[in-house]
Amino acid sequence: MRQVLVCLAGLLIFSAVCVAGQGQRGPSTPEERARFVSIARKFDANPLDPSLKQDREWAILWLIQVPDIRAKMCTEVLGPAYNKEKYRHASEITMQLLLSGGAFVIENPDNAKDDKAQYLAAVEGALKAYQSILREEPEATSKALNDLQQKQSQSTLADFVRESSKKCK
Repeated sequence: MRQVLVCLAGLLIFSAVCVAGQGQRGPSTPEERARFVSIARKFDANPLDPSLKQDREWAILWLIQVPDIRAKMCTEVLGPAYNKEKYRHASEITMQLLLSGGAFVIENPDNAKDDKAQYLAAVEGALKAYQSILREEPEATSKALNDLQQKQSQSTLADFVRESSKKCK
């Protein structure tokens, strides 16, 4: 998990330097928003696809740079066990958490400031990515993500996310 956070922190610093060097960019365009959502959907369908690397990089930088789209990032919504677990595909799951949150904001502009709804959409996207990973690598299981899937099947995921998101800032 630390590797993921260090990578994201590095990306934030890199993008801040890029933005500082270029001046403030304008709001997102409809084409950029459509591209971002498309990347989020591709990534939840196949998070291990190496051909998506450039798209992922573009999506993260774009999300950081645009002033009008604000996706929240908080791994607490994956549960305390997830943050302690050393899941080998943690970076893909964390990436999908951010991409799905961003896609929610874009597709639901009237609810863009509803953090709880955004977090729920982010977790649901991460679970889609997890299912995709398991189709490709059935042995790549995560107890924490399995627990979330169970909550989803029991219709208690929204309550869990709402409660766990209280730890998010």
